[in-house]
Amino acid sequence: MGIDKLIKYRKWNHKKSKATYIKITASALLLCLLAVGAAAFVTEGEKQPVFYRIWVNGREVGALWDKARGEELLWEARRNVALEREGLVFMEPSVEILEERRWEKPDREQDVLRRMEDALRAEILEERSPVWVLKVRDRLVYLSSQEEVRDLLQAAVDKYGGGGDFVVELVQDPCRGPMVLGAEVVDGTSQDTEEMLPCMGAGIQGFFAGLRRDLLETSGKLTGIRQMEFSQEIKVAQAWLPQEQVMDFSQALSLLLQEEETEGIYVVQEGDVLSEIALRLDIPMERIVALNDSLENENTTLHIGDRLVVSLPEPELSVTWVEVECYEETYEAEVVYVDNDSWYTNKSQVARQPSAGVRKVVAEVRYQNDREVSREILQEEVVVEAVAKVVERGTRVPPSYVRPVAGGRLSSGFGSRNAPVKGASTNHKGVDWAVPSGTGVYASCGGRVSKAGWGSGYGYVIYIEHEDGRQTRYGHLSKVLVKTGQEVRQGDRIALSGSTGNVSGPHLHFEILVNGSQVNPLKYLE
Repeated sequence: MGIDKLIKYRKWNHKKSKATYIKITASALLLCLLAVGAAAFVTEGEKQPVFYRIWVNGREVGALWDKARGEELLWEARRNVALEREGLVFMEPSVEILEERRWEKPDREQDVLRRMEDALRAEILEERSPVWVLKVRDRLVYLSSQEEVRDLLQAAVDKYGGGGDFVVELVQDPCRGPMVLGAEVVDGTSQDTEEMLPCMGAGIQGFFAGLRRDLLETSGKLTGIRQMEFSQEIKVAQAWLPQEQVMDFSQALSLLLQEEETEGIYVVQEGDVLSEIALRLDIPMERIVALNDSLENENTTLHIGDRLVVSLPEPELSVTWVEVECYEETYEAEVVYVDNDSWYTNKSQVARQPSAGVRKVVAEVRYQNDREVSREILQEEVVVEAVAKVVERGTRVPPSYVRPVAGGRLSSGFGSRNAPVKGASTNHKGVDWAVPSGTGVYASCGGRVSKAGWGSGYGYVIYIEHEDGRQTRYGHLSKVLVKTGQEVRQGDRIALSGSTGNVSGPHLHFEILVNGSQVNPLKYLE
């Protein structure tokens, strides 16, 4: 091989070796780069960002970088849902927040918030509205506003008059705390104090003047309603209740103002009789008698201070009001009694008949609802003087009567009967006590013996005249121990019992005569 060829070969071989070297070097470099890239990739994977996926009430609502921000958004969602409603909203959301690492773009906060609100709305447990509670006695009424409470109380006041002059105000009572209100009825007007009484005529200006001084010192009014107040304690407070418990206004009004039968107490005043009480309270007398064990019937005597149970129609919410009334009425003068010491107390006689008078009256009348409770006369002017009734009456205590025989059995009463023996009366004029013959008979009352001896049908009999005009008779005696004209005292032994006359067996027959006629002796014996 020539030198030239050798030189060319070496040059070609050198170039080839260099290319190979470059290829090998490039491949090695590429492998290094790939190794470094793989290492870098693993390192970067380990540094992927942490984010939090959130579920509310089982719904996925989104993912956020910050867990604390997710909790803040949940509170904001709860507040927004609550503000959408006027009342209280009860929710018990179940929340789950899971930590994750991945390359992913988080959700927008407003989207997460919106989804949270939707999830909360779907699971609302209960909604409660602001309610005003009105308590009267044990009755609770739920109304939607404080204005409705006031309007209801105002309706109760307006029902009983006042012409709108009296206004209900809800006031805070420091004794009840800041959350509980009370109710007051206040006079919202001022009446002209120079107003004249419409029921009084001309010519009695002095009466007017005196009346003004007396009344204006206390009330500033002459006639009309002076005062109104609720009879029961009123409590008003706000609460949060389900909307379905809120009452319709008309329903609440009916509940508190509808009258129901309730038992009450009436205290008997001077001059009261049962018929007038029944008329005044609009209750049948039979009903009052049935309610009171102390009353035997409609004619039972009443005493001042007696307490009668009465059944009264009364609403749950009652109003007490005082009205000054002016009217003209007839009146009776008090009875004038003239004592007669020669008469017994059971004797009286009208010496002069009465005549009613006429007077103009200003009275303060207290009512509870529509029922009059009391009446006080403030001032009066007599137009026509009443003439008093004059009654002459006895002062001496009349004699008493006692049973004329001890022991024995009441064998025949007073009045109709079957004749015990042939010829005996079927209309018994006295009473009989069956006793053995020889039992002592005693004067039922002191007096003078007007007859002592045999009497047809009576057998042996005694008549005694008493100083009250009455007479007693004792029949069928076995022995008479007194004489005609003899004075006897109550309890003196006057005879022995027997079976003389028309009898069926031994007994004492006893009579009492009033004004010459036999009466039932048992009604007069003490």
